[in-house]
Amino acid sequence: MKIVGIRAFGGPEALEVLDVPEPHAGPGQVRLRVRAAAVSPTDTMLRSGLQDMGGQEPPYIPGMDAAGVVDEVGDGAGWRIGDEVMALALPRSVHRGAYAEYLVAPADSIARVPAGIGLEAAATLPMNGLTAVQTLEKLALREGQVLAVTGAAGTLGNYLIQLAKEAGLTVVADAAEKDIHLVSALGADHVVPRGDDVAEQIRELFPDGVDAVADAAVLDEKAAGAVRDGGGFATYRGWNGEPGRGVTVHPIWVREEYHSGAKLDRLRSLAEADLVSLRIADVLPADRAADAHRRLEAGGVRGRIVLTF
Repeated sequence: MKIVGIRAFGGPEALEVLDVPEPHAGPGQVRLRVRAAAVSPTDTMLRSGLQDMGGQEPPYIPGMDAAGVVDEVGDGAGWRIGDEVMALALPRSVHRGAYAEYLVAPADSIARVPAGIGLEAAATLPMNGLTAVQTLEKLALREGQVLAVTGAAGTLGNYLIQLAKEAGLTVVADAAEKDIHLVSALGADHVVPRGDDVAEQIRELFPDGVDAVADAAVLDEKAAGAVRDGGGFATYRGWNGEPGRGVTVHPIWVREEYHSGAKLDRLRSLAEADLVSLRIADVLPADRAADAHRRLEAGGVRGRIVLTF
């Protein structure tokens, strides 16, 4: 099968179109003929060598979001050939990443794509959607409490805002001036300027601090000051700081959601009800993956660039 892989870590030019043996579905598994794979910052980190590949041998295959058509079904998997589905992929697992013509996945890790939404848009949902779901589960806020979201204009911020509003929370979000309309349209109740002083900006609105912060911008200690005493702080890159004041730090790891097909299916239903917005920045053929990585690393991309196979 054709993959976009990495034989040696480096810049975008390290991405190569390669041929490798195709995988096959075993018991309790399905194989997707991948049609679309979203490009995310996690992919650029893998390509650059910033992730431990756990002894896996190259070529490494990036990509944590896939959408496609089931073309093989293992014993007991419960899906049918021809089903259009979306999947969370784990590049460091035995099944590897989504930049490939075929992806084998556990039957409980996938969900149908939202009706009326193409495979390209569906490919933008699994990783960041499940990350947002895990965030809200771990923060365990009650209806009416206040969540602050940094990095609100990004894809994770998108889903955090919309899922928080669906849960009845008040949301304060950061945004650069050019993104204020976008972040407001997602449902944020309050928008503050993006920057290293975001905690001070939030405290101007909530002097005692907010109930929790979801730090999608990875500001770490610069954002933790916005949390009230005894509140919660969700971190996405393994920050091990200690904010003090009784603030609980919640590390968020989407790999824990690999078998969360039921949660992914709920995200499908929210997308069908227009309660979760799927945003595409561009669609490129897989052999232009290097261009996609260059654009993403240049910054300012709103929505996901999607590769097609």
